[in-house]
Amino acid sequence: MSKEYIQIAFDFSNQDQFDMLVAELSDLGFEGFNEEALEEGQNDGVDLTNGLGVGAGHCKTFMLSNQFDAELVQNELDFIFNKYDLTYLKSVIKEQNWNAIWESNFDPIRVGDFVGIRAHFHPEFEPIVAHDIKITPKMSFGTGHHPTTYSMIELMQKIDFKAKSVYDFGTGTGILAILAEKLGANQVHAVDNDDWCIENAAENILNNASKVITIEKVESALQKAQFDIVLANVNRHIIEANMDELTQIGKPGGILVLSGLLTEDQSDIIKLTKSKGWQFHEAQPLNGWVSLMFKR
Repeated sequence: MSKEYIQIAFDFSNQDQFDMLVAELSDLGFEGFNEEALEEGQNDGVDLTNGLGVGAGHCKTFMLSNQFDAELVQNELDFIFNKYDLTYLKSVIKEQNWNAIWESNFDPIRVGDFVGIRAHFHPEFEPIVAHDIKITPKMSFGTGHHPTTYSMIELMQKIDFKAKSVYDFGTGTGILAILAEKLGANQVHAVDNDDWCIENAAENILNNASKVITIEKVESALQKAQFDIVLANVNRHIIEANMDELTQIGKPGGILVLSGLLTEDQSDIIKLTKSKGWQFHEAQPLNGWVSLMFKR
């Protein structure tokens, strides 16, 4: 039986507003934020009250219909969009319709000459990039378009992955796990708590001919093994709830990279990680979001 999803479509007035909406909607359980720029006067059926300006755009995001609490989530949605003086459209979309949606909106993205991320139907990058990754995102988070994934990739460029073991907590599309292998990791364990993400990551891992990545559905970050490098691109609440586990699975002398964080979260997360024995090493901010690297 195919799955059904609740789709929320909305227009936003600027990048800062969009980033805040992503953070709040993620906390509600929405995933797969599909962003596109809008031209002046275009609104795709959603009425804007604030008008369009520089950085304005349109977004579709999704939640499994059986996870959508009609009263609780609906009330929270109304509260969020009323706060920003925006409106949204809610509709039901079947799983099999998703390909047409993401194919029409997913544009290739490159992180300098380091990484290029594209769908299978996109041509290879020109000029070439060091690491070419093919992603079919579907409902999963992680295409490199959002600042959290982009800044994680930028930090990963500064880490020596050769012959290292890597743990990717909240793998989404599997993009960071795939990149870790391309950077020389000899063992990558990718986990998520969502069945769709596990299925999607497995597909992307196969399409990138990855050989050393294993996938597991989990409810927390805890693992029996320890890893040289721990990656967690999730959100503040999940990081805080799993910090003890993320610390336990990190090897002495290892590296921890965290994202899904707003810039105002940085000081609190640094205090938290320091209390667990991690030393802050570097921040990679981008458009109101930040990725943080720690060592011990």
